[in-house]
Amino acid sequence: MTLTIIRTLILFTVVVVVLRLMGKRQIGQLQPYELVIIIMLSELAAIPMQDIGIPLLSGLLPILTLLVAEVALSYIALKSVKARDFICGTPVVLIEGGKIVEKEMQRSRYNINDLLEELRSKNFPDIADVEFAILETSGHLSVIPKSQKRQLVPQDLNLSTRYEGLPLALVIDGQVMDKNLQKAQLKPGWLKSELDKFGIKSFKEVLFASLDTQGKLFYQVKSKT
Repeated sequence: MTLTIIRTLILFTVVVVVLRLMGKRQIGQLQPYELVIIIMLSELAAIPMQDIGIPLLSGLLPILTLLVAEVALSYIALKSVKARDFICGTPVVLIEGGKIVEKEMQRSRYNINDLLEELRSKNFPDIADVEFAILETSGHLSVIPKSQKRQLVPQDLNLSTRYEGLPLALVIDGQVMDKNLQKAQLKPGWLKSELDKFGIKSFKEVLFASLDTQGKLFYQVKSKT
């Protein structure tokens, strides 16, 4: 019993590390070969978990082999355009110039209902509003609307806007993010004095606090339960 638990924890840790080394991707963003590797990893990890008669090393070796294969394929795809096209495929234009490209639809085995469903999910219920629709290698559909149907932006009205960068998280669940404070060229003393203005005496009371690029502090205290 104890041996099974230990083997399971070891295999779980190895698989998590392998997936981390493969990079941060959602399932919908995986290339076909990456999805195959993940499926194989789960199967390979399950076998030595269930059968303690199989040496642990025999279970780890195929997993590490798949990791090496994935890293090698990713490196080759990174360095070679031809290899990238072969390994990952190429984007397919399903709508071009406002017209459905039937040949590409058939080649991709993508029917009209699938196309309309994806367009609705992108907030384009009317196909007449679409200039281009591109089926990406990840399976996602990228939609470019016609110029008359795109959202209005400040540039269209010749309006100047201030720079907006990413807000910096300063406190998360009562813990001060020292790196972000340093990036903002601030000190914990400044943050404490700012929170004191709102009657907050300790960082432990803060659920979340952030600072935007305009210097505005946002905070939320923990609920009292």
